[in-house]
Amino acid sequence: MSFPRISAAEAAAIIKNGDSIGLSGFTPAGSPKAVTAELAKIAEAAHAKGEEFKVNVFTGASTGDSCDGVLTRAGAINYRAPYTTNSDFRSAVNKGLVKYSDIHLSQMAQQLRAGFLGPINVAIIEACAIEDNGRVYLTAAVGITPTVARMAEKVIIELNAAHSTSMMGLHDIYEIQLPPHNTPLMIEKPSDRVGTPYVEIDPKKIVGVVEVNLPDEARGFTDPDEITNQIGHNVVEFLVNDMKRGVIPSSFLPIQSGVGNIANAVLSALGNDPHIPVFQMYTEVIQDSVIALLQSGRISFGSTCSLSVTNGCLDEIYNNTSFYKDKLVLRPSEISNSPELAKRLGIIAMNTAIEADIYGNVNSTHICGTKMMNGIGGSGDFTRNAYISIFSCPSVAKNGAISAIVPMVSHIDHSEHSVHVIATEQGVADLRGKSPMERAKAVIENCAHPEYKQLLWDYLAMASKGHTSHNLEKAYAMHVALLNEGDMRKVKF
Repeated sequence: MSFPRISAAEAAAIIKNGDSIGLSGFTPAGSPKAVTAELAKIAEAAHAKGEEFKVNVFTGASTGDSCDGVLTRAGAINYRAPYTTNSDFRSAVNKGLVKYSDIHLSQMAQQLRAGFLGPINVAIIEACAIEDNGRVYLTAAVGITPTVARMAEKVIIELNAAHSTSMMGLHDIYEIQLPPHNTPLMIEKPSDRVGTPYVEIDPKKIVGVVEVNLPDEARGFTDPDEITNQIGHNVVEFLVNDMKRGVIPSSFLPIQSGVGNIANAVLSALGNDPHIPVFQMYTEVIQDSVIALLQSGRISFGSTCSLSVTNGCLDEIYNNTSFYKDKLVLRPSEISNSPELAKRLGIIAMNTAIEADIYGNVNSTHICGTKMMNGIGGSGDFTRNAYISIFSCPSVAKNGAISAIVPMVSHIDHSEHSVHVIATEQGVADLRGKSPMERAKAVIENCAHPEYKQLLWDYLAMASKGHTSHNLEKAYAMHVALLNEGDMRKVKF
């Protein structure tokens, strides 16, 4: 059947107040851009007349400003899940204007399937091609697309000419079943495939195709600096030492890496170290640094959920798909982030922290325990199940006013039971096999900034002794000093 071509405004008009919408994409890559912008205009017009208009938004991860940004500024979001990076959305969440649920990315599709989050009224899916039988070929990311496409009452396709049809064949689409019918994911190495290169959608549900030509709203990251390069060096030195003593096999293990300039610096250091063999990625997001390492031959294969690369880098992929077809695969987030696969493949997980405490607990989401930054993303999916889980961050922030190493984290996303290694530019604390007090000494000695070391030793000395020693009256004294004095160094223990 031939699907009707409609405008973005006509498509947005299909969505009603109170609807729940499911979106394609993962990070800004592959997210719809035209219909959500028109939906924001509908909300603004309704609010100008004193009428209510809000929707619930379910995504794979973050989206671009033409989705999270415009909908937030229009006051059009009632509830949203999971991860996001938009500054306007973050502000609205922290002001209590939007209900936000921070869900592990591997669990998002299953929670929808199970009915925990209610029905999906409309799915908006970005595609590079669509066939009359309902086979839809996605663009630069997958996310939760297979699940929202199947669950939605109505489906809108954004057919985006900015994405080349050469993407066809790069995807591996498979939807996990609900218990007790789910079966093992037969992936034993990053390049294995279990699904199809397209999403199959009931043609009767596709209410319209919106033809657009809109590039991804790609995020750029700052270039590595002296601090991030030193973190990268420290992490690689640690991994090389583990290889030398036989803890990591000489063939190495697949890498999962978070997003940002620290992640890029660590990957660059891995690629440049002659002791690290050619390696593979099994991760949720691939950035420009990974593409560069694929080109140089230092990475042999990359399995991901999203090509969260700059537009220039994406064009390079599109122009050379014959090179990348046997080196890349894009999967749904419940597979790219599968705990089952992270454990089976022996993933080395490398993620970033906002702060870590002396016992190895990590906060990766909240500033001073209250203000949401972005969300947990997929870091928990990998950390709990990794062969080795590593968290990295600079030892200080705001010109030294904030220490990333604290007596007790103000919010726990990853407990000491899941965190194996903490790395800063100061050094690396290997926490494996250590008692709490041994962990505390390793973190303070190896990871804390010199301006904070003695303060942390002072805290440990005054802590009430126990299996995990703390002084509950002083555990957050450094955070209190930051809030009251603007500088953790002004703490009074």
